[in-house]
Amino acid sequence: MEHISLSYEKALGSISQAQIEALQPEIEKAQAALENGTGKGNDFLGWLHLPSSITEAFLDEIITTAKGLRETCDAIVVAGIGGSYLGAKAVIEALNDSFGALKTKKGPSILFAGNNISEDYLAELMDLLKDKRFGIINISKSGTTTETALTFRLLKTQAEQQMGKAEAVKRIVAITDAAKGALRKLSTQEGYKTFVIPDNVGGRFSVLTPVGLLPIAAAGYDIKALVKGAVAMEEATGADKGLKENIAAQYAAVRQSLYRSGKKIEILVNYHPKLHYVSEWWKQLYGESEGKEGKGLFPASVDFTTDLHSMGQYIQEGERILLETVISVATPNKKVEFPHDEENLDGLNFLQGKRVDEVNKMAELGTQLAHVDGGVPNMRIVMPCLNEYYIGELIYFFERACGISGYLEGVNPFDQPGVEAYKKNMFALLEKPGYEAETKAIKARIAQ
Repeated sequence: MEHISLSYEKALGSISQAQIEALQPEIEKAQAALENGTGKGNDFLGWLHLPSSITEAFLDEIITTAKGLRETCDAIVVAGIGGSYLGAKAVIEALNDSFGALKTKKGPSILFAGNNISEDYLAELMDLLKDKRFGIINISKSGTTTETALTFRLLKTQAEQQMGKAEAVKRIVAITDAAKGALRKLSTQEGYKTFVIPDNVGGRFSVLTPVGLLPIAAAGYDIKALVKGAVAMEEATGADKGLKENIAAQYAAVRQSLYRSGKKIEILVNYHPKLHYVSEWWKQLYGESEGKEGKGLFPASVDFTTDLHSMGQYIQEGERILLETVISVATPNKKVEFPHDEENLDGLNFLQGKRVDEVNKMAELGTQLAHVDGGVPNMRIVMPCLNEYYIGELIYFFERACGISGYLEGVNPFDQPGVEAYKKNMFALLEKPGYEAETKAIKARIAQ
């Protein structure tokens, strides 16, 4: 069976193959630290061999729960923020019909909330759910994350009012800590079906836990194939695989070599609009893992060819601090050939009989060549097609490479201390109990 592949020849104008190969000892050390649990953040390495540890019985339990929601709900709201929703949304958007929301389809709509504090967004969501049978997948290890907890309280109240408490309980699933936290306590009290977020798996690495698997299964997609793809990539990128055959190690080595040579921003590029949320998930994965201690490539993303008409100018001729990683889908799932037109006013008859994907691929190649000529090194990841198996491969590829790359950078890739700063200020401004000193200090600061 084919696998996703990586090529980086178009990065070699900015760095040399010798520079990449010189990182071999550091890569071996990073891989060993991951495998042996001797590196920074080693208490959050549960993702490393997660795919191969998932049992058939566990997947069947998730599928059964998802089936129950699909059969009883018109809509399912996934409440979570950051890694608690981005992975699931990335997979679902990549597999869904581009205009699925406009079509009649089997199964419930999958909606995402708990990822912002917009009153308009929540009011419109609640209005949409009026008189509908809806379910809730509430994802929070603590149960007190502001955005998610606020949303869940609103939706729980609405579900109980519309369907009655006994019926609402059947449509609420909690994914939370095994033993502690507000959501675990509430789930025990109310009798919600629950799944556990492993203690040793951080949110941004959790898509292959129930955090991602249950929403994906609820959307009707094959989580067994997703996990199978991740298992294949786990095997292909292990510590026993050398740099020449390990694409996760290669990706980590090339991006860190470019970073050390002065590149500061990595742009993840796709030529398929269904991959937009894969980029959003990737941005959290790398931004939260590597952006600390004054270090780290800034992860950005663009959707081509669309964004060539907005960001193309800067990428081509702006400050030379960029590198690009392109995700390319080799074979589309649908086929459209370009037609002949007698008048040919648009001058496009030269494309007659060609598949639209061929035009897209030539736009991709032409753009890569132009950007490389303009001083932007390029890597290219090729997915044979868009399906659950190859998305599973892609997820694990990025996760493994992230662990290696973070260790090459010399940081702890598995913590996120900077995320707490805004929360402290927000709670102080809202005068949350226990934050009296912070409230006083921040009010004095504002008054200056």
